[in-house]
Amino acid sequence: MKILMVLTSHDKLGGTGQKTGFWLEEFAAPYYVFVDAGADVTLASPLGGRPPEDPKSDAPESQTDATRRLRADSTAKAALSNTLKLRDLSPKDFDAIFYPGGHGPLWDLAEDKASIAMIEGALAADKPVVAVCHAPGVLRHAKTPQGRSVVEGKEVTGFTNSEEQAVGLTEVVPFLVEDMLQANGGVYSKAGDWQPHVVVDGRLITGQNPASSELAAKVLINALRAGTPAKP
Repeated sequence: MKILMVLTSHDKLGGTGQKTGFWLEEFAAPYYVFVDAGADVTLASPLGGRPPEDPKSDAPESQTDATRRLRADSTAKAALSNTLKLRDLSPKDFDAIFYPGGHGPLWDLAEDKASIAMIEGALAADKPVVAVCHAPGVLRHAKTPQGRSVVEGKEVTGFTNSEEQAVGLTEVVPFLVEDMLQANGGVYSKAGDWQPHVVVDGRLITGQNPASSELAAKVLINALRAGTPAKP
């Protein structure tokens, strides 16, 4: 199993003067699900090198067993510090694509041509694409070979409007994930705020929030092992 994990390179939280990036747990938990399952994991980002980490995700209250394991893992830290440039990679080289969230992807990956091409190519080749929390935002401009949104008519989830309101960033983000998915024709569903919720529709797998990241990764591994979509 070859899995590409795509991380943001964007570190500015709109015009707030604060920093953002990827959410640590949403990378760490899936990463170890993949590694422990024996997968070959490749890390990439639009700019390559070390992707920015949302400083809030490194707060004590945000730590999990997976984030603590990452901090002690020299191999993982080295890989994270040297991500490949996304534009140099092709979906044909991987069995699945996984996008961790954090607010960063809303600014760069949602608009990045290489990311859009990666998503379109993977789905067209019947390979799973997984996006968690804010990362379903990367599906904003991705199209099917017929020119329709890849989420049109698909059951999907992602960070909810109420969760965005709870973190006080409704007026800061370039778009709301829930609204975008619905506007593009997605059949959107959600659980309660901060509760795990993963949705599978064909080769598209989406998770609502940080609590959904590990479950989404496990669903992906089950799907790859079975060769067919797997329900959470």
